[in-house]
Order: sequence, then structure tokens, then C-alpha cells
Amino acid sequence: MKKLINAVENVVREQLQGMAAAHPELRVNIDPHFVCRKEIPQGKVVIVSGGGSGHEPMHGGFVGHGMLDGACPGEVFTSPTPDQMYECAKAVNRGAGVLFIVKNYTGDVMNFETAAELCHADGLKVQNILIDDDVAVKDSLYTAGRRGVGTTVLAEKIVGAAAEAGYDLDKCADLCRKVNQYGRSMGMALTPCTVPAAGKPTFELAESEIEIGIGIHGEPGTQRAPMKTVDELVQIMATAIIDDPAYTRTVRELDRASGQWVDKTLTDAPFARGDKVIAFVNSMGGTPVSELYAVYRKLAEVCSARGISIVRNLIGPYITSLEMQGFSITLLKVDDEILKFWDAKAISPGLRMG
Repeated sequence: MKKLINAVENVVREQLQGMAAAHPELRVNIDPHFVCRKEIPQGKVVIVSGGGSGHEPMHGGFVGHGMLDGACPGEVFTSPTPDQMYECAKAVNRGAGVLFIVKNYTGDVMNFETAAELCHADGLKVQNILIDDDVAVKDSLYTAGRRGVGTTVLAEKIVGAAAEAGYDLDKCADLCRKVNQYGRSMGMALTPCTVPAAGKPTFELAESEIEIGIGIHGEPGTQRAPMKTVDELVQIMATAIIDDPAYTRTVRELDRASGQWVDKTLTDAPFARGDKVIAFVNSMGGTPVSELYAVYRKLAEVCSARGISIVRNLIGPYITSLEMQGFSITLLKVDDEILKFWDAKAISPGLRMG
């Protein structure tokens, strides 16, 4: 493998040290690993997320004003540990509560739940909200239910802005839950990627093959197919997203009064003619932005034909899978509340808006 690394065991540590040198406005903690804002107003709800490294700029690159207050990077494609999340939450807590935004992967879910229990035992107000927006799979080796992918980035922007504007913990949790219910995603790969610790590709593709429905950790997709044109790929993926029916599932959320986990049944709202959406076209890490614009061109055409109006867009490498070539599409239905906070100011290494 060809990687810009020294020793495999020091990959994440050295990348964090580089981030600290480049962004003195952030606090980069090395033991345990977490990244957080240095300046957070008292009385503000703080937003914390995290996951395996290799998806940069998500999550550490989204720490800043109007986005995350803290992020916990695990080893490459490996969930962060509960002590990382717990220490990060304590470091950023300003007395109004902590909202954990959690991608639906088994390790992330389990470790964030443990961290939430530790926070609750310490008297911190805390809530976990799950992101599970991938229409390609339901249940896999990595998840119970759908994977959490592109909607995570949009949730961190929107809920981060709401917290900056003074939303309390319950309102932040409600908004994050709504963003997840309104968002749907799907990804594809032209090539696999190589995790440094493994030293070999996560799966194999012939020169003429592509993988549709991949996950962000290098998981193989749901369909291996011959190479297709960009228009054909976008038509397949956008149609799967738009036609995805109502999806009902049970999630566990922490009851702050009792400290017990309670089951909550949620149903996503499917897309319909007349909807307004944010369209997010994302590079998996190795795809140039110029090709993403070709994807967006066809996506706008498909949405228009289905009576769906794209009112905002985000195009670029924001939730990556190391050097994988490919792209993902996320559509997020918007209302006035979501659009207001999408347009609000954000200042972070990975995303600046407003």
C-alpha cells in the first residue's frame, strides 16, 4: 500500500498532532483522543459526535462555531471508546446539556450509550440521537437497521446552528430526530480503499466493475455491476432514495429523569412531489469535485422530473472513506426551521457558511 504515514500504530495520533498545529483555535486532546472548541458560551447546549477516523473532515473537521463542540476520533474505521466520549463531553459541557449525534454502527451505538450512562451518573444532562439514513441496506454485519451516512453531516450543521442560537437540549434532540427522519442517502464505489492496519483493500473489484450501495467503512455494497455512465448511476441511486417508502424502526433513547433507556418508534417521511430539499453530493475521498458536478447535473434533472425542488446544495468531500473513488447522494427534505439553521453561520476547518 502507498500511504502518507510513518508507523501504522501512530496514524491517528500524528494526524491529530498536525490538526492541532494547523488549527490553534481548537483544543486537540491526545490521551484520550478528542477535538473540541476552546471558546464555548456558558449555558449553551453542546453537540458532540464521533466515529472511526478515515472519514475526514467528518467529524473533527466540523468542530467550530455553529457546528460541533466536540468530536471523538477512533482508530481508522474503528469506533471511539466510551472514555473518549465521556471525557470530551465533560470538557465541552457548559451546563445546558450534551447531545450526542450517533451514526448507526454497532460499535458507535454501544459506546455512545455507555458514555451517556457515565455522563448521566455524573449529573450531566445528556441525550443520544441516532442517524440511520442509508436506503441501501437494512441490517448488515455492521449494523442493526440502516447505516448512518451523509445525513450525519447535515445534522451536525443544522443542529449545531440551533444550539448556537439558544435551543435547549430537548429542542436540539427534536430537531436532530427530525433531520434524520427527513434525510436519505445512498453511495457507490469505483474502487475499494485500504485501511493502514490491514494493508490491503477492503474488497476487490475488477477493472470493469463497480459496487452500488457501499458503506463508509469500505463495506461492500448490495449490488456489483458492470461500469455505467454517470447518468445511469445517478438515475439508479436517486430513484432508490426518492422512492424509498416510509421506514419504521425502534430506537433507544435515554430518559433523562430515570436514567433508563426507553424504546421509541419512529417513521421516516417519504419524499413527495412538491417537496423542497437540500441535495448533498459527496466524494468518497478519491473522486474529483469536477466529477461530482456531473453527478449534481443529473441529480437536479431527476429531482425536477419528480417535482422535487433543490433549494440548497453541498458538493464536495465531506464524509469520506479514505482514498475510495465513488460518491454518495443525500437528499434532505426541508421546512422553514431546517432551512433557517442550514443558512446560519458556521466556522469550522471543514465547512464554512453564512
